[in-house]
Amino acid sequence: MFQIKKICCIGAGYVGGPTCSVIANMCPEITVTVVDVNESRIKAWNSDTLPIYEPGLKEVVESCRGRNLFFSTDIDSAIRDADLVFISVLSNPEFLAEGTAVRDLKEPDRVLIGGDETAEGQRAIRALCAVYEHWVPKARIITTNTWSSELSKLAANAFLAQRISSINSISALCEATGADVEEVAKAIGMDQRIGSKFLKASVGFGGSCFQKDVLNLVYLCEALNLPEVASYWQQVIDMNEYQRRRFACRIIDCLFNTVTGKKLALLGFSFKKDTGDTRESSSIYISKYLMDEGAKLFIYDPKVLKEQIIHDLSQPNISEDNPERVSELVTVTSDPYEACQSAHALVICTEWDMFKELDYEKIYKKMLKPAFIFDGRRVLDHLHPHLQNIGFQIETIGKKVIATRIPYTPAAACPRIAASEPPTKKAKV
Repeated sequence: MFQIKKICCIGAGYVGGPTCSVIANMCPEITVTVVDVNESRIKAWNSDTLPIYEPGLKEVVESCRGRNLFFSTDIDSAIRDADLVFISVLSNPEFLAEGTAVRDLKEPDRVLIGGDETAEGQRAIRALCAVYEHWVPKARIITTNTWSSELSKLAANAFLAQRISSINSISALCEATGADVEEVAKAIGMDQRIGSKFLKASVGFGGSCFQKDVLNLVYLCEALNLPEVASYWQQVIDMNEYQRRRFACRIIDCLFNTVTGKKLALLGFSFKKDTGDTRESSSIYISKYLMDEGAKLFIYDPKVLKEQIIHDLSQPNISEDNPERVSELVTVTSDPYEACQSAHALVICTEWDMFKELDYEKIYKKMLKPAFIFDGRRVLDHLHPHLQNIGFQIETIGKKVIATRIPYTPAAACPRIAASEPPTKKAKV
């Protein structure tokens, strides 16, 4: 059987970099070269400061970089010398979760390899199987035709996104009835037919894959004249957008129906904890809705760079074609306590563990009163009695926190956003 000795991976991003770093780490006899046209990204991969953050990734890269792992902009040479080129030979979709990518690569649930049902295609499949068999049990390596492989990837992410939108829809019902979505999720999750994973209500899913793959599925169904199927999956995206708008509207409503000119501390900007990735982060959209109402945002995230936050919020669809408003309304801080100084409210948008350990008595003393906490990730549930004793007004996802609310008379003018507004038109991918 043909043995692979040199691998070229085109693209040094969130998938290519970690995947090929782990392959090099687990297959010391194979030379792996990751190439990209982005020279600054390649320089970062060759430096002490990697371009992406993933727990354990730095140690993996440093263990084999310069030995059998290389990062280069010389794409032509890498392709010419390679026995296998990732993304151009056969279908090998990834099922990585950011924040646990290294573990997912080293201990995968399954590896899926799809290829043409030709002699050449089957030969390529067997060669790539041999690479993964260095550390993955054969029983976990699945081989299929190309269509099955690609649809499996789309369907897997669509099902996960669907579960999140489903529990988020129940969170709205819980808030209206007095139920607790965490208790509901635990009850239904103990049903072995359902399971407990991806039943965590929040401000919505983000990241590069879920929305993209669901919309790919929608587009594919529309192209194949399956409008009912397309409409079904579009609802997953619509519910995610609804949840984001609903949370922003709740902030505005609780702050006496206006946030214009008010300082709000937004804690967390990455789409989930343990990653610096902000792609399609709910924080971006919640920031947009609050900026639309004139709120002054002070944003803190332990891993996302200031430049990335400003870049994300300056995009035309976020800044309403007015990037200047970002410089007027947004301040990025390097300290969570600084972000909360003199703020009307603290808004948690990412479930970083450190937010559970903050000194909330110190924060409360420096905030304007009444001081609100809007917990969009349910990370402070265990602290609710303590926070209320301090004096905080607490609002969270999928639960009514019992407390004496400060009465107010809503202003005549309503905010320009409303949870009932139709979601933005779906994009064609």
